Amino acid sequence: MQEIEEKLAHLIRTVDELSDTVAKQQTEIDVLTRRVHMLMQREGEREAATGGGIHLGDERPPHW
Repeated sequence: MQEIEEKLAHLIRTVDELSDTVAKQQTEIDVLTRRVHMLMQREGEREAATGGGIHLGDERPPHW
């Protein structure tokens, strides 16, 4: 009986630790989701302001 109680206590502790980990991960996912949404919105506004053209880093400037 004592062995079963020890295993149960261990399982309860493990479940509690996993629950805490999942809660922390969900908080981080929420933060990252908000940041991605903000960046997408910012990029959309930038595209609208610049005419929506694609800017490549290796393009030569128009005066070349």
